Amino acid sequence: MLSKFVLPKCLFLSKYFSMTNLHYSLSLFPALVIQFVCHRFLEYHDPTIEDAYQQQARIDGEPAQLDILDTAGQPEFTAMREQYMRKGEGFIICYSITDRRSFEEAITYKKLIDRVRNREDIPIVMVGNKCDLEEMRKVSSDEGSALAVQFGCPFYETSAILRQCVDDVFHSLVREIRHKEREALAAMEKQNRKRNRIRRLRAFFKSLNIFKRGSSQNS
Repeated sequence: MLSKFVLPKCLFLSKYFSMTNLHYSLSLFPALVIQFVCHRFLEYHDPTIEDAYQQQARIDGEPAQLDILDTAGQPEFTAMREQYMRKGEGFIICYSITDRRSFEEAITYKKLIDRVRNREDIPIVMVGNKCDLEEMRKVSSDEGSALAVQFGCPFYETSAILRQCVDDVFHSLVREIRHKEREALAAMEKQNRKRNRIRRLRAFFKSLNIFKRGSSQNS
């Protein structure tokens, strides 16, 4: 018999774009993935099953191929979690608005990502799922938004069954990944320009010294 809660699952979306999802409630995130990829609602998902998906999309006019790996989320598979985290280009931290425990785990998994990757600027999107169950809400929108501000990431409340904001979540993470890539490229180009200036200055002073030595010998 399956328990009500399982440890967070990892989902990858690889480069092209590799996204990893961490979530706490049974079938919470697979339903979003199936809705994003297949445009249908998943009633049940076996948390011990590892599934792979591919989805092509045009995001902001640019093509993107999303390779998605939804990893098994039972406790016996947690040893693999850090291995998956090292590969992900971006992460979706997903909790249920009807489950405060899943929300509280979000901070734990953000810290885990930062520790595994040894940096704090990995692209992340925060998701509060099951917003169609407003009468069962345990986590307010303001709480989710405040945590996303703390993480420095976008925040969405979604409904897999209504397909509300499902595409927005994945598209937003691709934008975050692209933004980080552009930042890294700009920093690398800046560093290269700095190195080139230093090389030119060294070459200039070297030629100047050669000229001075030649002039002194001729005088």
